This record gives sequence, C-alpha cells and structure tokens, in this order.
Amino acid sequence: MRISIQEAAKRLAEGDLVAFPTETVYGLGADAENPSAVAKIYQAKGRPQNHPVIVHLAPNADLSYWVSEVPVEAKKLIEHFWPGPLTLILPRATHIPDAVSGGQSSVGVRCPSHPVAQALLTAFSALKPNGQGGVAAPSANKFGQVSPTSASHVVSEFPAEIQAGVLSVLEGDDADIGIESTIIDLSRLKEGVGAVLLRPGHITRGQLAEVLGYEPASPDKAAPRVSGSLKAHYAPRTPLQMVREEECKQLVSHIPAGEKWVLMAFKEMVSQITSQVSTTEVGTLEIYAVSSDPVAYAREIYGLLRRLDEQGYQRICVQALPQDANWEALNDRLQRAAAAFV
Repeated sequence: MRISIQEAAKRLAEGDLVAFPTETVYGLGADAENPSAVAKIYQAKGRPQNHPVIVHLAPNADLSYWVSEVPVEAKKLIEHFWPGPLTLILPRATHIPDAVSGGQSSVGVRCPSHPVAQALLTAFSALKPNGQGGVAAPSANKFGQVSPTSASHVVSEFPAEIQAGVLSVLEGDDADIGIESTIIDLSRLKEGVGAVLLRPGHITRGQLAEVLGYEPASPDKAAPRVSGSLKAHYAPRTPLQMVREEECKQLVSHIPAGEKWVLMAFKEMVSQITSQVSTTEVGTLEIYAVSSDPVAYAREIYGLLRRLDEQGYQRICVQALPQDANWEALNDRLQRAAAAFV
C-alpha cells in the first residue's frame, strides 16, 4: 500500500511497518520504542534477532534521549556529517528497548538527509507524547540480499506483505548515494578504544580522520555487532564472482556449454574485450559497462544487480575494483556479495 507522509507517520505510531526512502537505500521502518513493531521487521526480513538495526532520527531530535552519552567525537562528526549517511554507535539509554540493538548495550543512530525521510521522521515525532520519535529501519529487503534503492524494488521484494497490509510503502526519489551508511563505533571510548570504522560507506575513512584528528581503526573482536557485518551479505540470488582484470578477457572460455554469464566491467575494459565475445560452443558472455567513478558506481550498483538477477544468467561476474580508499565501501559490499566464491 502506497501512502502519504501523514498516513505513514500514523501507521508507524500504530505499530505497523512503513518502507521509506533515504539518501542511501530504502529503509524498512518501525517505531523504535515499540518492541512488537520492531519484531515485525525481523519477521518480514527473515533477520536474526541478535542482528541490530539503526534508529533514524529527525534533524531536531534530542540525541540524549536515545543514548546515555554524547562524546566530543560524536558532536564533531554530527556537526560535519548530519544530516547524512553516517551512523554512530553510542551507549544506549537504559529506557530504549534492546530490540533495536540486538541485546547490546549500544545503539546505532543516524539522521538521514533525504527530504521525504526527514518529513516522515518529523511527522512521526509529532505524534509521540514526548515528541521523540525514532524509526528503526534496516534496508527494505529480505535478509542478506541486495538493498533496494527505489520504491519499485521494495514492492517487488515484499509483495505478500504489501498485499496483506502488513507493510506500506512511502514513495520518494530513488536513493542518491545507493549504498548503506558508514558506521563508526564510539561506544567504547571510556574503555580506551578510539573510534572504529565498522562499515565503510559514502563518507570515507579519510573524511572521518579529518574530523576526528586520527584515522579510525578497523573492527576488532570486541566490536559491537552492526548491520551489514556478516561475511555473506548484499547478495543477488544469482551467484556473483569477482574477476581480476587479467581474467576478464579469457572469461568466455570458462563458461560451461549452454550457460549464459554476464560481466560487469569498466568501460575501458569493455572496449578491449567486446570483439572477442560471442556465443560459442562453450557458452555465452554478455557485458555491461559500468562507471569507473566510485560515486556513480555506487549509485548504480544495486539497481543493476537487481536487473541482472531477473535475466536468467547462471553467473554474474564483476571486474575487481581498485584497492584505493575511494573504493573501500564498494569493495566491502561486493566482497560480501561474492562470499560464496571467496
């Protein structure tokens, strides 16, 4: 069911699920302070109960309502990057249900910049007695699969739930960034653990370092569990394999007879191998050219993977990405999507 912002806010207040757009991906939202509503997210997605979700807040929200402490580092990052695609992991306020944190003492919070998301969060907060409405919202897809970047993706992902009235979809423009938010852990500063980058995203490690004054560390064994941290994640239903540059030209010779594979390659590579690709007794290879700009690549990747997933390929091959800092988030997503081939 597709609805207005006011109706979406009302449904959230009543404990229902609402999918809504953010600048990163579409979220599957529920009232963060209603454990039974949050449970509906886990049920719809098929998500493990100990896998935390992110609480989305309106621009005028009182962060101290949601967390027990707002350290200086958090204030600096908020000043520079909120509203925007940055999630902060902070110590959870004791009255906030642990349903949103997977039973952990920390909670993930962020303030999205998408105008529809902001309008929804503001309208929802106005319906809460204390004016402090937060919406728990992981990506609006079945657990472990490709995140949605448009309302149509959500509709195709949850037809039964929408038909049954369990889920409504608040439409908006497609996600501009196209991959999930950067997640940084600030919940262990009192333990002497500095900022830890738990999930790379559009906001890069270098940008975080410029604000913090030091580069955030990589995840350690004691780091909080967060969304998108499992080895296998973000995967299309079609098996996905990363292919090194030198392997792209010979790829067609490895396709079993009667199978059809597709290669996502940078435009520069496509121009080198197009003349060699044909249907042979070995198999068929089709090629999609993708941008060599990481921002454009991120904006397109999930939508492209979803389209390719529907076209009957036996395998999706992706040209290996550069290993520099600008591609860290995309390497993270695609390596998890290709975990079966690692």
